[in-house]
Amino acid sequence: MGDGRGRPDHRAVRAGERGRFQVLHDAAERLLDELTERYVVDRREVKEAVGPQPDAEIVRTVRLVPRYPGAGPFAITFTDFPGIVLRLGRWFVEAMPDCGCDDCTEDPDELVADLRALSAAHVEGGLWERVRRGMTGSWSETRLIGPGLRASRQIPLDSREARDARREGFAAAVQWAPWPLRAPEDGDRDS
Repeated sequence: MGDGRGRPDHRAVRAGERGRFQVLHDAAERLLDELTERYVVDRREVKEAVGPQPDAEIVRTVRLVPRYPGAGPFAITFTDFPGIVLRLGRWFVEAMPDCGCDDCTEDPDELVADLRALSAAHVEGGLWERVRRGMTGSWSETRLIGPGLRASRQIPLDSREARDARREGFAAAVQWAPWPLRAPEDGDRDS
């Protein structure tokens, strides 16, 4: 089946191996628990609609907000597919899997490794973001750097998003700080 433009209709193809991406949900749950235990963060869980439509999918989102204001927020949304959407800082967004249809070759184990690498780079202070203005409008620019990782993205912003970002200090580049580590418990200290 196609979409009339020569591409497969991925919505129709998705039914086959949904379970192969369940490992992403399991890995994301473990990662959230590890980050909550290791860093000084507040953990917030919500169920929210994916869009404004009355029949929009309701998904669970877990946000980790560092208690240090210079450290960037982190969120994972669990989709019914199953898949996840990773959000780092303000604009870095990564859907895993990107497509997930049976025709695509995305490897769930590689996606789990990517999830861990992206997350580690962020919590170590490797995310840089800013808003740029040009003749054709405004866009966000993000860079994420970590061991063996270098990702850059630019995303167009509508006028409201650009105005809000400038008001919040994103007109100049912002490099998010590393997350603060939790102090070891009394029982964890070496004598």
